[in-house]
Amino acid sequence: MADLQRAVDELAARLERPLLLEDRHQRVVAYSEQNGAMDDVRRDSILRRHTVPEVRQWLRAAGITEATGPLRTPGAPQLGLLPRVCVPVRHADGLLGFLWFIDAEPPMPQPAVAEAARAVPGLALALFHESLASGLASQRELEAVTGLLLGERDAARQLIEAGAFPQAQPVTVQVARPRTAEPDDALRLALEQGLLALRRRLSGHHPLHLMRYDHAVLLTAGPPVSADELHAAMPVPVVVGVGRPRPELALAAESYREARHAAEVTARVPGLGRTAEWARLGVYRMLTQLPDRELHPGLEGLLADAQYLPLLETLETYLDLAGSAVATSKALRLHRTSLYYRLQRVEELARTDLKDGGERLALHLSLKLARLSGRYLPREPPGPS
Repeated sequence: MADLQRAVDELAARLERPLLLEDRHQRVVAYSEQNGAMDDVRRDSILRRHTVPEVRQWLRAAGITEATGPLRTPGAPQLGLLPRVCVPVRHADGLLGFLWFIDAEPPMPQPAVAEAARAVPGLALALFHESLASGLASQRELEAVTGLLLGERDAARQLIEAGAFPQAQPVTVQVARPRTAEPDDALRLALEQGLLALRRRLSGHHPLHLMRYDHAVLLTAGPPVSADELHAAMPVPVVVGVGRPRPELALAAESYREARHAAEVTARVPGLGRTAEWARLGVYRMLTQLPDRELHPGLEGLLADAQYLPLLETLETYLDLAGSAVATSKALRLHRTSLYYRLQRVEELARTDLKDGGERLALHLSLKLARLSGRYLPREPPGPS
């Protein structure tokens, strides 16, 4: 509720105009300081926390429930109602509520109406959270799951005592990150709605969820949900990381840390596919713990110049395939003579010797580290590693 009230107050301050926010049933959820024009309906709505049936009927007849953008509604003196600007708060096809401005003394300028419409995604996210306010399923669950993923053991006790998770069951954490889109309020709301729809289908797994800044978190009792089911629930393409199961809920933070790292690796290494389990990440499990400053010194110049990208791709494929010239030529569809030329150029430019096992290991690990840091972005999917 605090986030919602803050958003309402900030918007009213920007527009220099009082406002009132209702949910889709036209119950008052939040309102700013009322320092402008006031009518009987606004006053009664604040006092009663809802709009009376006659006014609801009048406003709905004006089209507020069907509107997809701001609209101006006429006044009704017989009801004590001044003209208004209504900004429906929607996400996708769902109506979450209404943002109201009194459109008198003076009328609301169109640029201010447009700015109010731009605030809808943020209000939709806050209003959506508020609409979940039913027992532990809302704020208390949010706080408990947040604490749980921070490693607070008391949070697990709260969830178990509230019946949100079984005491004797192991827990698995999965993390979904948008593949391409930058996170914003609208995207976070869409991801959370996807998680909630999935939770309804997974009630036997005692699911819990949390929406973070750039990723969604799903906790389930027992083994993880099927990756296909999780991907299908998400409204945008995502990559999914899966942590290893832990024997009790109090250890969920360990599975979460692994799932988050697995999702990060999957986002940066497209060849791993859409889903990666921490237990199957191989060398990337170790590399996520290392600083990317410790690269092979000979690769620095190659990484800094885009013209050398084909050489780096050739080198990585060659090392991925255990130094087999035959397999590398076939994988890259490259003549053997051209392959040897490229490898020789790598040796010259990187001041290295590919016949030296230690050098090959250092180069191989450095390429993988450069992938994770974003300094090396090959055009082709990697071979097996």
